[in-house]
Amino acid sequence: MNDSTIVSKIWNLASVLRDDGVGYGDYLEQITYLLFLKMADELNKPPYSKGLTFPKLKDVEDREIVDAETCNWETLSGKRGAELESFYSQLLRSLSTEKGMLGQIFTKSQNKIQDPSKLLKVIDLIDKENWNLMGADIKGKIYEGLLEKNAMDSSGSSGAGQYFTPRALIKTIVACVQPKPQKTIADPACGSGGFFLSAYDWIIANNELDREEKSFLKNKSFYGNEIVANTRRMCLMNMYLHNIGEIDGDTPIKSTDALISDDGTRVDYVLANPPFGKKSSMTITNEEGEAEKQDMSYNRQDFWETTSNKQLNFLQHIKTMLKITGEAAVVLPDNVLFEGGAGEEVRKQLLKTTELHTILRLPTGIFYAPGVKANVLFFNNKPASKEAWTKDIWFYDYRTNIHHTPKKRTMTMDHLKEFITLYNPDNLNKRTETWSDENKDGRWRKYAYEDIITRDKTSLDIFWIKDKSLTDLDNLPDPDILANEIIENIESGLNSFREIMETIDGAKNEDIV
Repeated sequence: MNDSTIVSKIWNLASVLRDDGVGYGDYLEQITYLLFLKMADELNKPPYSKGLTFPKLKDVEDREIVDAETCNWETLSGKRGAELESFYSQLLRSLSTEKGMLGQIFTKSQNKIQDPSKLLKVIDLIDKENWNLMGADIKGKIYEGLLEKNAMDSSGSSGAGQYFTPRALIKTIVACVQPKPQKTIADPACGSGGFFLSAYDWIIANNELDREEKSFLKNKSFYGNEIVANTRRMCLMNMYLHNIGEIDGDTPIKSTDALISDDGTRVDYVLANPPFGKKSSMTITNEEGEAEKQDMSYNRQDFWETTSNKQLNFLQHIKTMLKITGEAAVVLPDNVLFEGGAGEEVRKQLLKTTELHTILRLPTGIFYAPGVKANVLFFNNKPASKEAWTKDIWFYDYRTNIHHTPKKRTMTMDHLKEFITLYNPDNLNKRTETWSDENKDGRWRKYAYEDIITRDKTSLDIFWIKDKSLTDLDNLPDPDILANEIIENIESGLNSFREIMETIDGAKNEDIV
């Protein structure tokens, strides 16, 4: 059975389970639990014989019950009916208290498939395959396929699209940065691990690695944070299926909020798409026993500015994470480019302390989360200096007159091939503009630091290509694209109004107090 067939078979079961109220995200979660158990079972048998140990069922105080059954695939797959459903639920709770990757995979795990017969169908489907005999590329492709289907099909209800960065964009970023062997790579909001996997594939494909380099890549290259338990387990599973980490080893993905503090870790590369949304907040219980959100600012000595803007905080944190020679590529929304106050100061400091050399302007319609206007900032860290390190910023406008949708007109790497070529990863100092007085529609243009620093609020929100839809009614996009863009603009506007109302409500509450 090939990989696409397996994906289809696994995903077809999701339609059946939806009738029982099992959402796509919940289904993918259960697949992760079962797949992990099956692969661990395979590793305990010849020719691997790894001797992985699993606990017995535990009591409410998380102590193993002496005569209880073992929490493994062999025991689970032998159950039927109500006994299967009961044992599976107990197994999940017991494994969630373990240490290392095992405990991380099963953190806060619950059985969402209440019908034993349908649970058995999923188990039988997974049991038919020998997953460890598959190549890492095949296993990874299968799981990535499931992640993408989940993002596509459930973004509107579960928010799965939030953590799924389009793989074409990730691969483009990695192709520009070109990470090298025996270097450390971090993502402080790693989602399902897309940047790690693409970097791994790039390094494998473009280098002849010796044993030491392979070991480093597998066990020491990647560091990340992901605070959402479901997403973190998907990331861990995704990485393991791609041959990153050990099933019985420690996890490189922390469950803590990366923004809380500087843990001292310094890395060679940061590749990241921090979560969309303008403000950092936390939910607390007020005196009336009601849950309410409060804006949260991170008071850190290493930050240039204290702000509740989540994106600005991530940008400052990423700067801190880099070694002096470190490089970063970060996906950020438009507000980071033009917002005043703290935003202006952060931009000025970024231009001064790093070499911000490239900005890729992205079109709408490429993310599964609607209404997103984003950019990729590429910058290199530098040692302290009186003079600003940024001399020129190269902009590639892949937004104006560009139309994509996540499903029907998906952005591919081919669409960004020109950008990769013009980026010129082998020599950033040898670049040539495609824009000129004779070619005002050229998408590749350079702006000097002196021109940027004198702009209002040091804005990096720069466009120069005319929007044809505003001047040429015969050149309008197809109706479905126009409709999607209208929806995205309305949703973006609604989100802005919600943020304004939250600010107003917060101010009112402060006045009352």
